[in-house]
Amino acid sequence: MFAIPKMARFAILVAFWASFCWIQGEGSGKEVKLLLNVKRKLNDQSNHLSNWNASDPTPCSWTGITCTESSYPVVSDLNLSSMNLSGFLSPSIGGLVGLTYLDVSHNYLSGRIPVELGNLKNLEVLNLNNNNFGGEIPPELGNLLSLVTLNLCNNRLSGPLPSELGQLSSLKELIVLTNNITGPLPPSLGNLKKLTTFRAGQNSFSGSIPAEISGCKNLTILGLAQSSLQGQIPKELGTLKNLKELVLWGNSLSGTIPKEIGDCESLEVLALYHNNLNGEIPSELGKLASLKRLYLYRNGLNGSIPQEIGKLSQAVEIDFSENKLTGEIPKEFSNIKGLSLLQLFQNHLTGAIPTELGSLKNLSKLDLSINSLTGPIPAELQYLSNLLTLQLFQNELNGSIPQGLGLWSPLWVLDLSENNLSGPIPRYLCNNSNLILLNLWSNRLTGSIPNEVKNCKPLLQFRVGNNQLTGSFPAHLCELENLTTIELYQNKFSGPIPPEIGNCKALQRLHLSENYFTSTLPPQIGNVTRLASFNISSNKLTGPIPPELINCKMLQRLDLSNNLFTGNLPAEIGTLLQLELLRLSENRISGVIPTALGNLSRLIELQMGGNQFSGSIPSELGGLSSLQIAMNLSWNRLSGHIPPELGNLMLLEYLFLNNNDLSGEIPYTFANLSSILGFNVSFNNLTGPIPAMPLFQNMDIDSFIGNTGLCGGPLGGCNSSSDAAIPPPWDGIRSQLGKIVAIIAVVVGAISLVLIAIVIYFIRQTVDPTKSFRDKEYYSDSDVYLPPKDGFTFHDLVGATNGFDSSFIIGRGASGIVYKAVMPSGPVIAVKRLASYREGNNIDRSFSAEISTLGKIRHKNIVKLYGFSYYKESNLLLYEYMSRGSLGELLHGTSLVLDWPTRYKIALGAAEGLSYLHHDCKPRIIHRDIKSNNILLDENFEAHVGDFGLAKVIDMPYSKSVSAVAGSYGYIAP
Repeated sequence: MFAIPKMARFAILVAFWASFCWIQGEGSGKEVKLLLNVKRKLNDQSNHLSNWNASDPTPCSWTGITCTESSYPVVSDLNLSSMNLSGFLSPSIGGLVGLTYLDVSHNYLSGRIPVELGNLKNLEVLNLNNNNFGGEIPPELGNLLSLVTLNLCNNRLSGPLPSELGQLSSLKELIVLTNNITGPLPPSLGNLKKLTTFRAGQNSFSGSIPAEISGCKNLTILGLAQSSLQGQIPKELGTLKNLKELVLWGNSLSGTIPKEIGDCESLEVLALYHNNLNGEIPSELGKLASLKRLYLYRNGLNGSIPQEIGKLSQAVEIDFSENKLTGEIPKEFSNIKGLSLLQLFQNHLTGAIPTELGSLKNLSKLDLSINSLTGPIPAELQYLSNLLTLQLFQNELNGSIPQGLGLWSPLWVLDLSENNLSGPIPRYLCNNSNLILLNLWSNRLTGSIPNEVKNCKPLLQFRVGNNQLTGSFPAHLCELENLTTIELYQNKFSGPIPPEIGNCKALQRLHLSENYFTSTLPPQIGNVTRLASFNISSNKLTGPIPPELINCKMLQRLDLSNNLFTGNLPAEIGTLLQLELLRLSENRISGVIPTALGNLSRLIELQMGGNQFSGSIPSELGGLSSLQIAMNLSWNRLSGHIPPELGNLMLLEYLFLNNNDLSGEIPYTFANLSSILGFNVSFNNLTGPIPAMPLFQNMDIDSFIGNTGLCGGPLGGCNSSSDAAIPPPWDGIRSQLGKIVAIIAVVVGAISLVLIAIVIYFIRQTVDPTKSFRDKEYYSDSDVYLPPKDGFTFHDLVGATNGFDSSFIIGRGASGIVYKAVMPSGPVIAVKRLASYREGNNIDRSFSAEISTLGKIRHKNIVKLYGFSYYKESNLLLYEYMSRGSLGELLHGTSLVLDWPTRYKIALGAAEGLSYLHHDCKPRIIHRDIKSNNILLDENFEAHVGDFGLAKVIDMPYSKSVSAVAGSYGYIAP
């Protein structure tokens, strides 16, 4: 055998070691280069990567880098999470083939996810979440067969979810929620046998939930909320024995709740709310022995609540609100001893409130409002030692309020309004000094307000209007430093308003109307400087309006009408620049109308009728450009000419100047009053012809009578001298109109004869009523149809949208499609088209009432509803057009950046609109769906609250939702 010399052996070892060192150095050097390429694409504002130096032989000591501890160390972990990095993720990342852990989450990275990540065969954890990555998810990620966790949530990813992800046989966590992912959920996800968590909510998927997901037998969390999913819930989900959380809320899921869900024996959370589910609540849900939270609210569920729900012994929260549930409340709820929240509001529940609910010692929130419950409030409820909120409003409850209520309970919110409750207000409501909201309005309560109310130190709202309460103004309320609302209207309170009213420093709303308050309004009212809404109408107050009232600079609504106020109107009232509503009618106020009223640029309603104002109408009132609801100066002693500047009030709908001593002619500038719906100048000394303009052609004669020198229009023809007073342009137009009318009369007569013949022909034919269909124009019921201000017809609407062609679409939503229509007469309107499920053209009475209510809303921050119609099985809603679109489009788009002053203006406008709906609208309206997409902006970025959920009313004929309070969930922040 050949022997290698000792020196030769040593030389070979040295050569081998040198080769090894060279290879190792070469490998480390390659990773250094790759990582430096990654760094070059990043913007490291905080210098977290300052020690990534090209001169280092190995990256193993760099920030965020972990290497293997083997003889040949390579980069195994790259953790750059939460380092304030921006820029892009370099494709060079795909060269780090030894990576098992990659985390760049919670940064500001953008661009596409590199397809080269598919080369990292050893990768087990990939966290790219909470960045700004866009584009599609690379299908190459399906090559990462060792991947256990994939988190891509909170980015801007689009396109479909790759079916190749179904190849990730080791995957346990797949989290892609809050992106813009579209397309169907791939059935291949059912191949992920080890998957325990799948969260893909807040995306824009199409189609239904694939039944193949039931193949993920180890699944414990399935979250697909707010993902635009449709179809039915697969009954196959009932085979997922390990499932703990099933979260499908905020989709368009339909059909019934599968009874097989009751087989998910490990289920702890079932959230199916805010869908289109119908049918009954399956009694099989009572088998879910581990269930803690059951949320089925805001669907179309009907039938009674199954008694088996009482078997959910581990339940903590149950919410079945905003459905169509009927029958009585099961007493079996009392078996769920750990129940802390029970919400059944806005259903059709009947019968009495079970006394057994008083045994739920852990109950903290009970809301049974907006039902048809009868009988008394169970006395047992007053002993619930953890009760924080008790809401039973809008039922038919009677009897007295349990007098011990509040003695044992740390109440925060008590709302028993709109019932038939009688007797006194309990003394102990504030025993624990926790009460924030006390709403007892619209009952038959008697007696006085207990002095113990002053113990409610945190109290914000005290609302007891529309009862039979007596006594004097409760001055002790003004000892509550946080109180923002006092409502005592429509009671039998009497006596003077005490000077202590000035101590209510935080007060924003003071409504005392329709009582028997007497004496003068104390000057201390001027100390309530935060006051925004003050209504003391329909009392017996006397004396002058205190000038100190002008210190309330935040006043938006001031109603002093129907009292006995005397003296002059303080000119300083023109400094209340936030004022939107001013009602002074039916008093004895005298003197001239202050010209300073013209400074109230936000004013939308001015009521001054039935007083003793004298002098002329100030021309400055023509500068009230926001005036929309009404200007009423009738029944005064005003004289002089009508200022032509009033013709500038283009938004004004009602103008009443009747029963004064006005003289001169009706100004021709009134042709600009394009929004006018009501007009009256009767019983004055006006002369000359009524202007021959379209505005006055169809008005009733009662609007002009009592003016001996007035002629023309509905009053009949004028003599030659009067005719000469008509300006030449209108005289020419009148002549041309006469010719046109004659021609039209001949044409219409001929067409009528032809139509009569056609009708007679078809009457004689046998017609299948199931096949006949006739498009109907606007409903003729005047209580329902709200005529647009320019009087355009349904045919104009169809013509303006070319038969509702897709090219006129300006928006789509869950409730319908919105079209832009430029009408022949000039105005631009928005038309929302919603599918109707009614038979024929008969509109439901409840919908009629809702439309009538919304159509009468007049506020500068509420989108105006012009009218509605029925067209080819669709309901059409005609809205004011908003040129800037929705706030959501501007916030999330790229075409325009909103500066902070504009954002503040939008937020303030939206808040003012909501405040009007909640507090000042009759009836009060709770929007229930406030989000950026439902706040619309005009050309000046003025916010207008829109989309009042009418689609839900249309689709649910028996709903009473729009004008009803929808409960606390609408106010919980995301």
